[in-house]
Amino acid sequence: MKALHDRRAVITGAASGIGAAIAYAYADAGAMLVLCDRNAERLANVAAHCRDRGVLVIECIADVGVREGAQAGVDACVDAFGGIDILVNNAGMLTQASCVDLTQEMWDDMLRVDLTSVFVASQRALPHMLQQQWGRIINVSSQLGIKGGAQLTHYAAAKAGVIGFTKSLALEVSKHNVLVNAIAPGPIETPLVDGISHEWKAAKAKELPLGRFGRVEEVAPIAVLLASEPGGNLFVGQTLNPNSGDVMP
Repeated sequence: MKALHDRRAVITGAASGIGAAIAYAYADAGAMLVLCDRNAERLANVAAHCRDRGVLVIECIADVGVREGAQAGVDACVDAFGGIDILVNNAGMLTQASCVDLTQEMWDDMLRVDLTSVFVASQRALPHMLQQQWGRIINVSSQLGIKGGAQLTHYAAAKAGVIGFTKSLALEVSKHNVLVNAIAPGPIETPLVDGISHEWKAAKAKELPLGRFGRVEEVAPIAVLLASEPGGNLFVGQTLNPNSGDVMP
């Protein structure tokens, strides 16, 4: 039996990067998938590769930065599969500016996409998970939510909020066998970091004990572990840190 056989999973930000890698890993593990993203063309490509692995896939074109978009994946999963077992809040954005130059719009956009969407989607999924007394919520944060990052105050603040939300929600719902955890990757080679300067990335790589950025396929197995039984059963409010040694909690 595959690790996630017949589990109903929603993955946001699934069209590229870590989200796409988690989609492939979940497909290989046998999950039924609702894949959400704003980019219809790239999402269709990821969905096709998942279907080639023999699983059911629903594509959900949605912007998690608005309330209806953050709810859309959960609603699509309930409509298509009769419920939801796993929610991976992965969608996010990344921009760069010194705090003195950071506009209110940049700040608001970051919190709306990287933090508020996590709350909205989780709140939408919780009644279904609580009713069935089983659920897994996996929130993708960042190591910068733990240590901070120069010129990334808005991003680090949002990702720190994700970790705080994860711990607090875990305290509320774990007694109902709804387990909430976070993954806080370090620098990973994804389209998300394309907006960061080459100088910042080069300097960051030199800081890492491992000496390199991670790859998406090195992060995705953690999302499988946290969603699986018995492997994920004892993780409650935890933040797992695949970060090339950038943070050692």
